Amino acid sequence: MLKLRQIARWLRGSNGAEIAEAALVLPLVFMLLLGIIWFGRAFNIYSTIQQAAQQGAIAAARASCATCGTGSTFPTDAVVTGVVEGVMNASKLDTTQIIANPPSPLSCVIPATAATCSTTDKITTCRQALLNSPASGTQVAQCGTIVSFQYPFQFNFPGTSLNMQQIKLSAQAQSRMEN
Repeated sequence: MLKLRQIARWLRGSNGAEIAEAALVLPLVFMLLLGIIWFGRAFNIYSTIQQAAQQGAIAAARASCATCGTGSTFPTDAVVTGVVEGVMNASKLDTTQIIANPPSPLSCVIPATAATCSTTDKITTCRQALLNSPASGTQVAQCGTIVSFQYPFQFNFPGTSLNMQQIKLSAQAQSRMEN
């Protein structure tokens, strides 16, 4: 009977309650912090590849000589790829991991030319693509370039179903043709 009273008194005490609470809460807080870090990194990579695609589309849409008239030439796909890879290299992203993601552009109406798409180093550049389809007679159709690709991101989130899951982040940007 004496032993039973000692055990009951020991169980009523709060000695060690903080340790038990910390053992329950700290793993959850740690997982939350890891999630914030990994989703933040994914957002950073997505933002970088979107910026790279936008810079590539701007480069593809601008003639190398704006004052030359009809004799102006547009940059080659290799130049556009170099611009995209330059932005990605500035953020320390591995450009060898780029995955091709060709869009399906509509051909430009004014002037009536077919859209041409080509892929260089897995970066697709479409020229003379229709950027907007006029809903009413007040809008004018605009032609331009579209640059698109994908980049993989792998979560390293131990203890969850997201651990080692790979997602493909898509980047696509367009720019009006300037001449």
